[in-house]
Formats: sequence, C-alpha cells, structure tokens
Amino acid sequence: MRDDPITFAVIKSALEAIVDEMAYGIIATARSEIVKDVMDFSTCLCGADGQMLAQAKTIALHLGAVPVAMRHVLARFGDSLAEGDVIVLNDPYEGGMHLPDLFMFRPIFLDGRLEGFAVAICHHTDMGGRVAGSNASDSTEIYQEGLRIPAVRLYEGGRANDTLFRLIESNVRVPDLVRGDIDAQFAACRVGERELQRLLRRYGADKARGHFTALLDYAETLTRQEIAAWPDGSYRFTDHIDDDGFTDTPLPIQVTLTVAGDQLSIDYTGSAPQVAAALNSTLSYTQSCSYLSVRCVLQGDVPNNAGVFRAIEVTAPEGSILNPQLPGPCAARALTGYRVVDALFGALAQVVPDRVPAAGEGGNTVVCLGGYRPDRRPFIIVDMLCGAWGGRPDKDGVDAVTNPSQNLSNTPVEVLEAQHPVRIEAYGLVPDSCGAGRHRGGLGIAREYRLLADEATLQLRADRVRFAPYGLAGGGPGRRGRNLLNPGPAQQVLPGKLTRRLDAGEVIRHEQPGGGGFGDPFVRDPGLVLRDVLEEKITRAFARREHGVVIDDDGLVDDAATAALRAQMREARIGP
Repeated sequence: MRDDPITFAVIKSALEAIVDEMAYGIIATARSEIVKDVMDFSTCLCGADGQMLAQAKTIALHLGAVPVAMRHVLARFGDSLAEGDVIVLNDPYEGGMHLPDLFMFRPIFLDGRLEGFAVAICHHTDMGGRVAGSNASDSTEIYQEGLRIPAVRLYEGGRANDTLFRLIESNVRVPDLVRGDIDAQFAACRVGERELQRLLRRYGADKARGHFTALLDYAETLTRQEIAAWPDGSYRFTDHIDDDGFTDTPLPIQVTLTVAGDQLSIDYTGSAPQVAAALNSTLSYTQSCSYLSVRCVLQGDVPNNAGVFRAIEVTAPEGSILNPQLPGPCAARALTGYRVVDALFGALAQVVPDRVPAAGEGGNTVVCLGGYRPDRRPFIIVDMLCGAWGGRPDKDGVDAVTNPSQNLSNTPVEVLEAQHPVRIEAYGLVPDSCGAGRHRGGLGIAREYRLLADEATLQLRADRVRFAPYGLAGGGPGRRGRNLLNPGPAQQVLPGKLTRRLDAGEVIRHEQPGGGGFGDPFVRDPGLVLRDVLEEKITRAFARREHGVVIDDDGLVDDAATAALRAQMREARIGP
C-alpha cells in the first residue's frame, strides 16, 4: 500500500485525528478533576487483530499495555463479539495496570465484519477498597485495593449490563463521579466507532485495512533504521526507589539495554524482588514504560503505533517488582514505572547522549485526602503533582511542566478549593531545587493543603527523598523531595509513603524534587546564572556554591571574582 503515498499519508493523519477527537470528547464530558483537569486518561484505535494503530496525545504510559489487555479480550470473547458490545477490565493480572485504571474496548463493525476497536482508559477517582482513592502504597495484597474487574461485557448488543453498573456503583465512594467518567469513556468510544466507520466507507474497507498494515510496518521500519545506527553493545544503569514504606531497604531498578543490529533487548534482571507494598508493576506496565522510553529518543516522525514495539523485547524476572505474581498489590505501580523510565533513560544516555535529558522530578507525587463532609457526603482529592524536567543536552530543564513520562496537568487551585473542603496555602517553585549544570534542571513544585473538614485520611505516594534525581555529563543532582506536617517551628517531617489521619486545620506540605543538571556547572553562562538569581529561582549562595558565579552588591556578575573562583573550584574538584 506504500505505492499510494498520498492515501497512506491521509489515512495516517485521519487515524491520529480520530484518537485526538476521542480524547477531546473525554475532556468535555468527564466528571472528575483527575480526568478532566489532571487529564489522567488515554485513547487509541486498534485493528481487528488488536494491534494499536494510533494513540492520542495523552498518557503514553497507558498505551503500551493495551496490546496485552487486547489479547485477554480477544482470548475471552473471540468470535462472540457483536455490534454494540463494550468490554471493560481493570485487573492488573489480566492486562490491566492498577485498579483505578479502567480499560474500555468497543468493537467496531462495518457490514457485519469486525474492523477494529475504539479504546479508552481513565483513572477513576475511586474503585473501592480499604482507603479512598484505591491508590495507597501500603496495601499488602490486591484484594485490599478495590473492585477487581476481569474482562466482562459492560454493554451487550447495545444494552447496558445493569448488574455490573450496580456492582460498581455500590463499591465505590463517589459513584456519581465514577459513573460520569465511565459514560465519558463510552462516548469517546462511540466517536472512535463513528469516525473509523466513516474512514472505512470513504476508502473502502479492504484498501483501508491494507494501509493499516502498511502503517504498522512503516513504524517498525523507521524504528529499526534508527536502532541500526546505534552502536551495538550492552549498556547498564541502576536507579533506586527509596523504600517500600514498610522498611528502609532501597529497591534497585536495574536495566541492561542490548543493541544488536536493528533490535533492542531490555532486561530488568537484578531489579528488586516483588514487595509487600503496592509498588509492584505488572509486566504489561513495565513493557509500556520501556516502549515509551525508547520512543522518546526516536525521531519525531515515527508513528505512535504497535509497529514500534516489534523492534523491542522486554523481559523481567517473574516474581520481581517489575513482574509480580498474585496477590501482589499494584495500586502505586506508577511510582515504580517512573523509576523504570529513569533507569532506562540512564542506559539510553550511553547510546544516544545527545537525545537524553538528566533525570526529572522522579514522577508525580500523589497526595490523596479522603473523608466526609458534615452531611456525610464523601470527598476524595487525588492530586497528582508533577513538573520538573532534568537539564537537556542543549537547554535547561523545564519548570512546572509535566515530564515526558506523564503528560499530565496539575489540578488548578480553584478547582481543588471549590470542590473539596481544603484550602491551598502555598503553591509555587522551590528555590535552589534544580540540579546545577551547563543546563540546569527544572525546579520542583511545592504545594500546601490545609484540611477544612473535621478529619480525613491522608495518603502520600512520593519518592526521591533519599535518592536524588541524577545529573548527566557532569551535571549535579536535583534536590531531594520532602513532606512536612504543619510546616513551621514545630513541623514534623513525614516519610515518602504513608497513610495516616489528618485533623481539621492541619497542613500537609509536599516539596517535589528538582531535575538533575546536564553538563559542567562551571561552564554555565554567568548571565544565565544571574537571571536565575534575579528571578528568585536560585539564591546567590547557590550561584556561588554550584556555579562559581560571584554577584556583587549591585546585583551584577563580578567577572574577575567569578573567573578566579571557578578556577579554584575546578582545581579542588580535580584534586592532586
């Protein structure tokens, strides 16, 4: 089908437009802030065989797991699928990732023939279980985490499965939000169905299917061409999760990346064994994080479809934190996935150093507050804070913008305060949190929450309190994160992962880590250092200590003193 390049390009663009239209539909119709404001959702289209044809510009970490979930759907239902059916699942051990992420699949038929699937994934505010939000890191088995749904029909022949809807609504704390977001997924899948049918009718189903196959092959070819240009060999990197919240034992994430011709092998042997806490990442999610990391260093014209996956083999030992066994809990698996991305970026930096940034903030922090209003109506805040890129090979890291592995948005303060009994006392950048370098890292974000309800259950899922985000090419690490209860003279430092009670008037402050720096800090343009000081991103003390830049009393760079100090600091760094 590549002998008709114009039609090929039009169909490629049409598929991309369809999945983006599905995504816009979810934003317009979702009920919860975690979907419509944080944008923790994804959409894609798959062919009749389950291979992903196109994905929207949403949470890329979700979509590498779609092929595994699709295999379970096809194995379970196969030829019994019919028009008007809708299949859902959230079981991490049946292709899902963690229980709040509900996968929805709508088979698409044309003239009685199965032509593809519209797929939507949303992170739901609650899926039941022992704590509000169903996302605690200190659960010890999946049965504590909430309602576990295998691949089942939510709609059959266009008729809703009222039993399943009632079961879901009876097991979640905020059924109106959950049902509203499920309906948003359903609407998005209807859009995908309508638009793919329109595309098939316009070009003819047989011709369109040929172009779908060619599109997957095209992505594979481009991916293999790039990999073939990389130096063959094995490249290793190890990063760490601070701990599992129960012990102080660090959890290594170890990766060996092997380049052999046009094929990549990614092996996580040496990573931590499966843990008691809910940090375990299913193999499907580990694969998804791996695909994303590689995709980030490929050229931008490679289509985002399953063809990319064909050139990448991912393995992780069974019974490890990256390939757990039942009944291992998985609710906080995203934290582990972010560290997978960091570790694999560290290995990729040895292969394509001009394309890989230093480590970012280490993935978003989840601050969850759940409780009841005076009239006993429940509230659940699931706030995901993200926003510090590491320094890049050619420019600084980015402040207050989600890193590439997330593609999320921070919840607006106005939304939090309008919908929940909480007041945001502070929200801003953390000065001096960036890693120093020729290109500095992004600054971490701080946010303070004051509880206005009588009490609530607080859950924290944070990391990089012990292991700072790494720098590259001589750049310094970013500042580590921290959590404070009632900041001030009597403040209490909290661990990164916990579940505890919070009483009325108490304040929780989270300070994100900053991104690592890239390149030698002593060659950073002193003018850029001065600009950061004037913008209050760094202090004069940081400028002097990390960059060797001296700023005089008039707020100008003292060139002579700076040159002398940098020479002295370089000599001290090199040593005798």
